[in-house]
Amino acid sequence: MSQAFPELKNDRFLRALLRQPVDITPVWMMRQAGRYLPEYRATRAQAGDFLSLCKNTELACEVTLQPLRRYSLDASILFSDILTVPDAMGLGLYFEAGEGPKFKKPLRTAEDIEKLPVVNTAQDLSYVTDAVSMIRRELNGMVPLIGFTGSPWTLATYMIEGGSSKDYRRTKAMMYDQPELFQILVDKLVDSIIDYLNAQIRAGAQAVQIFDSWGGALAHDAYLKYSLLPMKRIIDGLIKEHDGRQVPVILFTKGGGQWLEAMADSGAQALGLDWTTDIANARARVGDKVALQGNMDPSILYASPERIRQEVATILKGFGKGEGHIFNLGHGITPEVDPDHAGAFISAVHELSADYH
Repeated sequence: MSQAFPELKNDRFLRALLRQPVDITPVWMMRQAGRYLPEYRATRAQAGDFLSLCKNTELACEVTLQPLRRYSLDASILFSDILTVPDAMGLGLYFEAGEGPKFKKPLRTAEDIEKLPVVNTAQDLSYVTDAVSMIRRELNGMVPLIGFTGSPWTLATYMIEGGSSKDYRRTKAMMYDQPELFQILVDKLVDSIIDYLNAQIRAGAQAVQIFDSWGGALAHDAYLKYSLLPMKRIIDGLIKEHDGRQVPVILFTKGGGQWLEAMADSGAQALGLDWTTDIANARARVGDKVALQGNMDPSILYASPERIRQEVATILKGFGKGEGHIFNLGHGITPEVDPDHAGAFISAVHELSADYH
């Protein structure tokens, strides 16, 4: 059901995604609601733990808005986790202190995968869509709201390994040795994610990002078959326009710089770049097809504000004049960053980018 939301006051993020003219380069940060902010840590303590924070509509809304009170960001992103989808499939997500996410019931047998349900977001993940609607209302048109998901490949690695992994041993063994079984899992994830993202769009998300965190761990052919093709199927299944506006899709494969041309044919409006890809090279290769988002090394934020400013200038110069650049980090902001350094980064983007438009 569509809702009436206030008119958008700052749409430069959405315009840049569609390679339309903007006054300055828009900027947001992956994980901008997170542990580097003391107010986030206080709210998480109030919730009790990370998953409880994700599932509490009011507190998820609060932490989404916290960075916008500090910084002149051009977009907000739903506070949630990529693993809500496998959790809704019944795998029992939990978080071990200092160890990251784990599943109580990882997928180890054909039966495990065959009995896995496809997610019905309205029934299984209403806490996410409730948060989207509340955040969108509370934003009051200040900036657009980004919804997101993990990619099928990335979610599969967590579901099969039972948590984080350095080598994805079990997942790759299944992918290579039991490709038909692995494909069943991928298909269920594709269907679940289409339902999940469309529900976010209906609830108020104005753009969506697919986080393919571990696609860069795949061999060339395996990436095209098991990571990119499923993401293309998801994009094909998404609502293209809502609330009278196009809903752009950002595709972000960490470590995916070698596949930019193939990614540009996915149907996404923008590609996220990590810091290992030169933005000038990326623009020369695909910049007439898609917008580019990125791609400062998050570790630069440990350096002085002066050095941060230099790096911003270098990336802006690399992309050059014209439209289609959304400034971001090449991955999520890290917990130990000084919030003032994040502020210096955002200010530098806005101040230095006017000359490029």
